[in-house]
Amino acid sequence: MSSQTKQFSIHEDWTVVILGFLIIGISLFIYLPSVPVFKWSNGTDLRNEVFSYGNIIDLFLQFVYFLVIGLTGAFLVGKSIKNFLLGFPVVYVLTVIALILAGNTFVKGLNLEAVIFSLAIGLSIGNFFKLPEWFRTALSTEIFVKIGLVLLGTSVIFSDILKAGSLGLIQALVVVLSVWYFAFWLCGKLKVDDELKMMISSAVSICGVSAAIATSGAIKGDSKKLSYVISMVLVTAIPMMIFMPIIAKYFNFPEEVTGAWLGGSIDTSGAVVASGSLVGETALKISTIVKFSQNVLLGIAAFAISVYWTYTHNKSAEAVESKPTLGIIWERFPKFVIGFIAASLIFSFLIPSETRDAVKDSLKNLQGLWFALAFTSIGLETNFKDLFSNNSKKPLYAFLIAQLFNVIITLIIAFLLFGK
Repeated sequence: MSSQTKQFSIHEDWTVVILGFLIIGISLFIYLPSVPVFKWSNGTDLRNEVFSYGNIIDLFLQFVYFLVIGLTGAFLVGKSIKNFLLGFPVVYVLTVIALILAGNTFVKGLNLEAVIFSLAIGLSIGNFFKLPEWFRTALSTEIFVKIGLVLLGTSVIFSDILKAGSLGLIQALVVVLSVWYFAFWLCGKLKVDDELKMMISSAVSICGVSAAIATSGAIKGDSKKLSYVISMVLVTAIPMMIFMPIIAKYFNFPEEVTGAWLGGSIDTSGAVVASGSLVGETALKISTIVKFSQNVLLGIAAFAISVYWTYTHNKSAEAVESKPTLGIIWERFPKFVIGFIAASLIFSFLIPSETRDAVKDSLKNLQGLWFALAFTSIGLETNFKDLFSNNSKKPLYAFLIAQLFNVIITLIIAFLLFGK
């Protein structure tokens, strides 16, 4: 039996590229899944919109769609089909509950993203109930995360990068490079371990949650450490979103400068939009452009981090004796990064803009759901004590100091580039 499973198994990274492009192909040519409604303000909305017959059907069809893709993935990597069939419905239902909680307008106002609810629900169940071993082995966290990352490539469009304008791109480049290097250096000084060092540096400097997930995938990082970094990103984004516009108004910063400052230093796109809206239309526009300029650097950063990590952290006998060869680097290189870049190139240059606009919302919904499923799974397999243990204080200090540096350096650059 085991030899048969082995015979059919494909490397996980190639599996996610196959599945990512299968989803893209289905969306473009066969079936475009409807985007379920999760937005609600009160009990009436919840009953009439989220729990309407049509929305329940959309959620069920989405469940079947994800189940088929997930089963294909389990088969390709040689996992138990039976365990996945039994375990996935539980993970899906818990994730839908998280999405409904995150869909509340008050919660959206606080900019609490769905992944934080997925993680919290998973942690609550995983820490208060003893989960059977077969269920834990059925969780496909890595596959879920990496499929989401391949789909993320479809939203990184090169024409949008050019639209961001030269000033936005210059600021993004200077901020990302300076803040990434400072965070990396600081983590080294505080003796933070290598995996957390890479994740924290990317999360603070590039685009928060997506950057942390992409970096973790690129270095094959520990999912518990990824949970910790994402928790820090989401928790610090809330006070920054509220207080930075207040500080800008108090000191009468020009609106262009404020927008560039918010876009360059707040780590989540939702929080950037919310804080830009508090200041004004110009600030909102510039903050969005600057944030997007940083987001588009994610593909380049993931590629660079993959090459660096593969080259410096190769423990094979051949690598210990000599520098890793190109063959070894290729063998250890995370192939999902190729899927991410390929998706970005295809959607930038080969797909007509009308087609892109037609599938954009559906693909974004699918990408978000893969990430949410991954974080429900991470929560279920993580011990709460591991996530916030005493050993984790140094990474927290490193993150907060790097974030403070980010806020200061971004303000200086915003004044230099956007101050009149």
